[in-house]
Amino acid sequence: MSFTDIGETRCRPDEARVFEHGWQSWSPTGAYRLDDSPPRPADETIQILCYRPETPIPAGVFQGEGLLAVDPGDGSVELWSAPNPLQVPSIRARRVGPDRLVISANGPVRHHRAEGGLDAALREWATTVAAGHAPASFPAVPPMWCTWYGYWGKVTDADVIENLELSERLGLGADMFLIDDGYEAEIGDWLEPRPEFGSLARAVDAVTAAGRRTGIWTAPFLVGHRSRIFREHPEWLVGGAYAGRMWDQELAVLDVTHPGAAEHVVNVFRTFAAMGISHFKLDFVYAGALAGTRHEDVDPITAYRRGLELIREGAGRDATLHGCGAPMLPSIGLVDIMRVSPDIAPTLHPKSGDISQPSQLGARLTGAAREFLHARWWVNDPDCIIVRPEVEARQEWAAHIEATGGLRGASDPIAALDDWGLETTRRLMVPTTTDPS
Repeated sequence: MSFTDIGETRCRPDEARVFEHGWQSWSPTGAYRLDDSPPRPADETIQILCYRPETPIPAGVFQGEGLLAVDPGDGSVELWSAPNPLQVPSIRARRVGPDRLVISANGPVRHHRAEGGLDAALREWATTVAAGHAPASFPAVPPMWCTWYGYWGKVTDADVIENLELSERLGLGADMFLIDDGYEAEIGDWLEPRPEFGSLARAVDAVTAAGRRTGIWTAPFLVGHRSRIFREHPEWLVGGAYAGRMWDQELAVLDVTHPGAAEHVVNVFRTFAAMGISHFKLDFVYAGALAGTRHEDVDPITAYRRGLELIREGAGRDATLHGCGAPMLPSIGLVDIMRVSPDIAPTLHPKSGDISQPSQLGARLTGAAREFLHARWWVNDPDCIIVRPEVEARQEWAAHIEATGGLRGASDPIAALDDWGLETTRRLMVPTTTDPS
């Protein structure tokens, strides 16, 4: 859809700020001065992976996905936002003259004014959006341990069991052990283990025997070109949808509106649940909302939400669904926990300079800007605690985690922690807060 001018506002050039809310978990989010250059994708692939692919942002324009707010510098705030989580327009502000912003959008928009400053306005907006879509309250979620930032894609069942034993012996307090990317044979073939991983059942049984819960990672709407699903079921793919390139391969999108693909999704999560897995990290799920030709003629957001509903059907009512790389507004009411930032990394700055990419800086900036969503839309996930000695600025990262109310999840190999890292991890491993931030 084309953009149409819908309003304008006057502001104090030296004091005004524009708040851009990003499309999905990894999309940069924050408030910027009128003369700032907000974060933008470093290349076309990152536009697909981390921003909203169908609405690239022109130079010299501010753009929010489902929300753009302007603090003109006089204490009031103007907000232009999506009418509901099923309709998420892109909303732009372009500067016309020194003190005037013209607002445009490519879909229906609600406009209202608030008092008390930008932070208060964002909290009020999030509360309003949640009404009728998100639960009224969110119980505390205990801390976890995750394989990803210690073992990456080479994790084994022995790594899971070793860290389970160390967590218990050293009193780290991890209640759930999340087996992240690396256990599966290929992207899309979730029930087929990578031979080098070992036995998924062995790892799950060890965690269960210790009285802890098990979690598992999937990218449920991605289909790698090397996968069996891609070879055997081309009819299950969204026509014309390209989800980018990762894992040294091109990525297609699973069409959850196709009856065969829908049955497959339910079966995958039902099988995991039968093994005793109760926490499901759903990664790269932006793919489910990409445009393309589907078996049923539904819009991408409707298809995305249907995919999450199928996952819930298979995983069970009491399972924990944990979104990541996920469209923000369309996920309200369908996930229990949501990553609200790009990935952390052992390095302070991203390699490309684009803060949507893994880095401590990007995770801190966007995570802090979205703290207002915690316990309003879901439990926030600011990403994992990593504080082993080689992690840059690890004290600053620990301080960021401590300031959030969201999920606490350690992801260092526990044996790699020094005394400071072990004590800091132990201190940070507490349940989530239940009051909105």
